[in-house]
Amino acid sequence: MWTQSFRPERPDPKQRSLRMAVIGWIGLGNMGGNMSANLAKAGHDVRGFDLNPAALAAAEEAGVKPVGSIAEAVDGADVVFTMLPKGEHARAVYLGEDGVLAHADTRTLLVDSSTIDIASAQELHDAAAAAGFRFVDAPVSGGMSGAKAGTLTFMVGGEAGAVADATGYIGPMAANIIPTGGATTGQAAKICNNLMLFINLASTAEGAVLADRLGLDKQVFWDIASVSSGDSWALRTWYPVPGVVPTAASNNDFAPTFTTELANKDIGLAISAAEDTGTPLEIGKHVQQLFQQLIDAGEAGKDCSMIIKLADGSLGSAK
Repeated sequence: MWTQSFRPERPDPKQRSLRMAVIGWIGLGNMGGNMSANLAKAGHDVRGFDLNPAALAAAEEAGVKPVGSIAEAVDGADVVFTMLPKGEHARAVYLGEDGVLAHADTRTLLVDSSTIDIASAQELHDAAAAAGFRFVDAPVSGGMSGAKAGTLTFMVGGEAGAVADATGYIGPMAANIIPTGGATTGQAAKICNNLMLFINLASTAEGAVLADRLGLDKQVFWDIASVSSGDSWALRTWYPVPGVVPTAASNNDFAPTFTTELANKDIGLAISAAEDTGTPLEIGKHVQQLFQQLIDAGEAGKDCSMIIKLADGSLGSAK
């Protein structure tokens, strides 16, 4: 843990390693597929593995070399990245009988960019260290659009030397690379950041609905809020009213940019961490209940900005 006066040095976000590297990548979904493609575009030899054949095929079209197992992905790799849905998946990939620790060379740097619970992240750090590996937790912010554009923010926790080495590989995927401190602090930063995001999203939805019912033009209200104290990333990027923000899923019947199911999972991580630290988190718990209502209504796969359907009371009629 760093002192109050510590300000972590931020590496050049587009820093490249001194040579092209062999990179193993495990998890080629909406995030991992685009992230690994950016490494391939930068000239690295990227070998990707995923259980989903469609994800493998898409990655291959983007320049990633598909392989049939974790063992093949990590063989001879300078660095291995993982981007997986939950802590249970990360533990299986790293700790399983046919997992990363069983097959990788201890000279390989291990980078987990999944968003997972603190306990799982600590377990991975401990197991990697016990087996002689360097490991960092490096979750990201920026969503699918940031993954595709190579403009993600990476929050990187772990031993200082391993964090510094990881930045040399992260560059082609990132607009910001921020060392966060010791083991699991990357995950801690991501969990707290997403908690704030989803609370902002819920408040943005309520404000947008009330503004409409008070007779304000939707564009006029957005123009005001985006330069006033109601501004937030959620308002500027995910505005849940269609026809205002081009990047918003509301323009496309809430086709997912970040699913309600994943949002519920992430805010659940914050609630779990809050319980472990004796933090009340009353607002966060309420927002989680709203996401759960969407899931219970069969909308788990829709974009999380569909929370506006609860704010305006239209969810039942929308189905």
